[in-house]
Amino acid sequence: MTLPDFLVIGAPKAGSTALHAALAQHPALYMSAVKEPKFFLSDGPPPARGGPGDVQTYREHVWRRADYEALFDAAPAGALRGESTPLYLHDPAAHRRMHALVPDAKLIAVLRDPVERAHSNWTHLWSAGLETIDDFVRACEEEPRRIEAGWASFWHYISLGKYAEQLEHLFSLYPREQVLVLRYLSMVDRPAETLDRICTFLDVEPGIITSLPRENVTAHPEATLRYRAMARTLRAAAAAGRFLPGTTGTFLTSPLEHMLQRSAPPRQPLTWDERELVLPKFESDIHLLEKVTGDDFSFWLRPRERSGGMVGSRPTGQRQARNGQPRSAMTADA
Repeated sequence: MTLPDFLVIGAPKAGSTALHAALAQHPALYMSAVKEPKFFLSDGPPPARGGPGDVQTYREHVWRRADYEALFDAAPAGALRGESTPLYLHDPAAHRRMHALVPDAKLIAVLRDPVERAHSNWTHLWSAGLETIDDFVRACEEEPRRIEAGWASFWHYISLGKYAEQLEHLFSLYPREQVLVLRYLSMVDRPAETLDRICTFLDVEPGIITSLPRENVTAHPEATLRYRAMARTLRAAAAAGRFLPGTTGTFLTSPLEHMLQRSAPPRQPLTWDERELVLPKFESDIHLLEKVTGDDFSFWLRPRERSGGMVGSRPTGQRQARNGQPRSAMTADA
């Protein structure tokens, strides 16, 4: 039986792609070639319906146990096996599945300012041509209707950032010493120190990996007539892909997504006006998070001097990461 010794469980848009790539450089760690296999998100086949592009993503789930275990077969003898699926943190059912199968696994949760995380999440889907609402605040207001319609959790901009609720449930199953809770900003500001902290937590030698690559940096295409026309074509291709076998639909949409993002400006920082409108949705959870973790998160409730994220131009030649595929393919399409 080949199962992971540790998992990076969240949160989405909190640096898991970069962290996965960094940890893969440590000789004592083996990271699955597929980043985000999403195995613990379902008990069987994933859903067959959802929002724009969801069915394509569902088809990438590694949901059969034999296929999931095969992700770790190539691990060198003695290396700790790991995978990264940042949607696990949000899903109580995933917590229960993990605990039933890998109760001794160590878990790594990276928390990002929830408003910043939501804004990055919205920009990601806008950049991919899937989000139809060009206003972040209005898109957040659509969340209840999208949940009711069965859209995948990556569309849940607000609920994905309710970390206190998520950790409270996780701690009811896993002892706290098996869960490392990190702040996204610590990876941005102090990568070497944060990576050493992770290595110490995993009981492997620190000081070997010292930096995080700039991966999955989101662009922000402008809402031009050209963008809207291409995005409609992409969503139509994604819808048509539902009727094609396997991941064939991805090959229809990937070139369109690349065209949307080519020469697009960098992701724009969240404005204070936007932040002020969305922050109340998280305020009570932030206070609860301080009780659940014993840490101070009041910084998230104050005006911000900086965006708090890796806002800036993408590295030359980089594209939006397509997770759920082997790492070699993802790197070429990052």
